[in-house]
Amino acid sequence: MTGSVEDAHPTAGRLAALLIDASTEAISAAGGHAGGVYLRSRTPGLLRLAALSGLPGPLFRPWWRLHSDRPFPVADAYRLGVQVVLPNATETMRRYPQFAAGLPFQFGSLYVPVVGGSTTYGVLTVLRPAVADAAEVMSEHDRVVRLAQELGAALRALEDANPDQVAWDGEPVCLRPPTTSTSLGRAGRFAWNPETAYITLDEDLHTLLGTPPSEFSGTVEAFAEAVAPTDAHRILATLRDTAAGRPPALPLYLRAEDGALRLLDLWNAYEPPAAPAVRGVVVDPGPGPTADSAADLLPDGVFCVDRLGLVVYANPRAAQLLGRPRAELVGRDLWEAVPWLGRPDFEDHLRAALLTPDPVHFHLVRPSAQESETRPPAQGTGSPLSAQGTGSPLSARDAGSPRSARDPGSPLSTQDTRPLPPTLDAGSPRSTLDAGSPRSALDPGSPRSAQQPYEGDWLALSVHPGPDRLTCTVRPASRVKDSPEGQETAELSETGMSALAPLYRPIALAIALTEAVTARQVSAVVMRELLPAFGGRRLAIYLLQERHLYLEWETGFPKGFLAPFEGVDLGTHLPGVETLTTGRPLFFDSMEQLTAAYPGIPLDATEGARAFLPLISSGRAVGSCILGFDRPRSFSTEERTVLTALAGLIAHAMEKAQRYESETALARGLQQALLPRRLAAHPQLETTGRYLPGTAGMEVGGDWYDVVESGDGLALVIGDVQGHGVQAAATMGQLRSAVRAFALGDRPPDEVMSSTNHLLTDLDPGLFASCCYIRLDPATGMARAARAGHPPPLLRSPDGRTRVLDLPGGVVLGVDPRARYPVTELQMEPGAILALYTDGLVERPGSDIDEGITALRVALAKAGAPAARPGGRFLAGVADRLTATARHALDRPDDIALLLATRRAAPPPQPH
Repeated sequence: MTGSVEDAHPTAGRLAALLIDASTEAISAAGGHAGGVYLRSRTPGLLRLAALSGLPGPLFRPWWRLHSDRPFPVADAYRLGVQVVLPNATETMRRYPQFAAGLPFQFGSLYVPVVGGSTTYGVLTVLRPAVADAAEVMSEHDRVVRLAQELGAALRALEDANPDQVAWDGEPVCLRPPTTSTSLGRAGRFAWNPETAYITLDEDLHTLLGTPPSEFSGTVEAFAEAVAPTDAHRILATLRDTAAGRPPALPLYLRAEDGALRLLDLWNAYEPPAAPAVRGVVVDPGPGPTADSAADLLPDGVFCVDRLGLVVYANPRAAQLLGRPRAELVGRDLWEAVPWLGRPDFEDHLRAALLTPDPVHFHLVRPSAQESETRPPAQGTGSPLSAQGTGSPLSARDAGSPRSARDPGSPLSTQDTRPLPPTLDAGSPRSTLDAGSPRSALDPGSPRSAQQPYEGDWLALSVHPGPDRLTCTVRPASRVKDSPEGQETAELSETGMSALAPLYRPIALAIALTEAVTARQVSAVVMRELLPAFGGRRLAIYLLQERHLYLEWETGFPKGFLAPFEGVDLGTHLPGVETLTTGRPLFFDSMEQLTAAYPGIPLDATEGARAFLPLISSGRAVGSCILGFDRPRSFSTEERTVLTALAGLIAHAMEKAQRYESETALARGLQQALLPRRLAAHPQLETTGRYLPGTAGMEVGGDWYDVVESGDGLALVIGDVQGHGVQAAATMGQLRSAVRAFALGDRPPDEVMSSTNHLLTDLDPGLFASCCYIRLDPATGMARAARAGHPPPLLRSPDGRTRVLDLPGGVVLGVDPRARYPVTELQMEPGAILALYTDGLVERPGSDIDEGITALRVALAKAGAPAARPGGRFLAGVADRLTATARHALDRPDDIALLLATRRAAPPPQPH
């Protein structure tokens, strides 16, 4: 196995086999259409689809990579560690509109985090038929949860043996799930152990091959002879390749001893503690002459594709209408055999057929023969065929670097640029159309003969989903206009409904942009949504400030390459500048075109295409966007139109983001002005505070803290006004001033709370507030506390023990003018730490606030003793550690306030 995948990545085969087994078993457990596993990658925050069972990889390429902070069910399950159950499309649209916009079909789905120990490795997901309520799938859901738990435990064991190896950075392994409609004698399974060289067959396979168990020697050679004697050498070679991590890209088409067709499919399987094994299935499609002769006589075209897009049958009529000889259809990937079907509208209908149980009816325009010969494979939105060949489905079960059915080394490579034959083979016999079948528009005797098969005319297609394959019928559009169904589909086609499919990418981008509020967030959305859609690898976004362009975001460019372009003025002869000044997008298919238009321009690569898009919103210049591709490519008219439209969306979002950042800076300045500039001090008490604004919107919040002189002691105060906005901030300022005034008068804590409550009730702003007030004597450590609906404080003893102070309290301020606020006395020893906080620090979506308080208590318990940090800066370090996670979070739904205090021992008396 020199040079094999498993040599380079010892765990790759085991990892892929675990993922394959989990995804296929999950489909069976949940009665699903398809299943898959997302795994973490070595890029922080990026999840990759590692295994996909039951769906063609190219159709779902936009979902191969997901950032964990995106509003998608997979991301939520991974990031929050929660199980997501979406019973139908309505619930999916309600909770995840961006995901639903990309897959607007009736289906349900399950998402279960894969956790091993304390590590979340990924998410196990199943797409299943839609149901009315989540309760209808709970039994299946429980089985998927168990599978996810077993997978998590297996991944943990794998990582323990090979640290840092349980991650996925390649393309997904796409495989066919076990067939669900086989009957006795038509299909059977086997397993081969390469170490023992022994192969076992199930009962169905013994029946299919006509070899009773008592007469079967169990050797791989005997198995190969029984399946296909004339192809035994191919079977043995393929078994060895699969054991070495190189399974076949497509099923093997073999002939039995009597000439009957047989299909052989193989994959790797890992069954601990045994060594990796090779599993497979042998399928007998049935009596070919009988089945084919029946379908061959049909006047309409009929072809069948399996759930990964492989054409497994096509009658002569379908071959005529699709413009390819039948021999070049069967056994090939549909998009490879008929490239002009690689278009967004067809793929959208195919996705619908794969994800829903109902037939799908639609119309397509068949391109002319000349277009078929010259049109490049479709690129851009949703197309599986790109100039780079990046959208190929995989049927290998190998891990690490799965082989693709369109691998350049494969016979079905996308690098094959042979023109699409416009007609059937010249030598094709006329008998491919049965003499007894009705004459059609493609009959050689008709004006439109087989030599000119419906160039530029409408074709009506119907796709009927089955458990293992899709059956497609195709006919000239005029053949169905007499039927009600035909009238409906023709009307939809003529009104352009099928052309809506390319809009899903702009819709998804638009929805994502509405959730981005800063320029950095807008740029991140563009990187995640736009680059994968068009196969780009580089992105640069420049924003205009005072007639100069400044880099806001870059990814994929060599380090330092864009530095010379920073701050260029609008008079510079550069494409990124001129696209903005002229308002005209610039597209260059290759670096040669770029250097010809701009001689002497620095290049970051020797080849590749570039697109320069102006960012203009409502006639106002915002900046420019640069897309880079690793290889030369052409931009179709549709792609140029879509990219130009997307640039307008990006410009509008950027303009809003700039306005947001300006207004937010002013609002934050107002709020900072309302917070204390300094805290009252005492020789025996050290205090520090932290405030973090929320990131959910541009409005300010109502959290505050304060330390006020109160008689011979100090008052520690923290509060939270409900809501956000100017009114909340103004109410916060009034309450802070009121509490400060009452504290300066040295009133007891219960009177301070009651007086503040009356004030807020009289003001009647329509808001309420929580508050915690502790009056502390630093000299004695005696404290008296009152609480109004606020989270309980924490107290860390000098020995490190930390507890929640469960203070009895009253209702929040501003609700009941007669409310009472009981006072609790407590003792604070020298070296102890008192922590007051607002709920933004301890609340997490999907979890109970008590869990957050417990986590904060544990973090405070880990703080060192005050003596370890001389100089009065000990608490500052503790406050920074307690707020570190929140400070670095991109999404803080609420404001956060934290106030810490520690009591020092009294200084020794000075000698006289």
